[in-house]
Amino acid sequence: MITGSSTFIHIGQIHVDVAPAAISTVLGSCVAVCLYDRLLCTGGMNHYLLPFWNGNGLQSPKYGNISIPKMIENMLERGSKIVDLEAKIFGGASINIASSENMMIGEKNILVAREILKSYKIPIVAEDVGGQSGRKIQFNLERGKVLMKCTPKNNL
Repeated sequence: MITGSSTFIHIGQIHVDVAPAAISTVLGSCVAVCLYDRLLCTGGMNHYLLPFWNGNGLQSPKYGNISIPKMIENMLERGSKIVDLEAKIFGGASINIASSENMMIGEKNILVAREILKSYKIPIVAEDVGGQSGRKIQFNLERGKVLMKCTPKNNL
């Protein structure tokens, strides 16, 4: 049971908080990275739609290569150290879109999360990615645990 506040995030949002808070979202082909500092009981979650910002328009956290480094920066500003962080990644489902290019978005979103976390040397301690079902996740910062429910693929 969550005793603190609970925050729901949407596409392109990042939220960093401290226990006993919780952060939740719903994912299809989007990916959420959950970062946790076990020493400070601080955590963050992002929710991004596309893997890479192409340089056009404003840099937005709806892109994984913008969102993940920005969330890491937010965690460091709150006193976390890279060596104390661990990550969990969720989402990246293949959803029913006519274009085969779009069928790859989930896979590319997963890949960008793995590559960026590897470049920062942040271990991925758990993941539930890919497949054809959406996911509803709730990140409990008191214990660093993520509760997940799969949604039927027709409900994405």
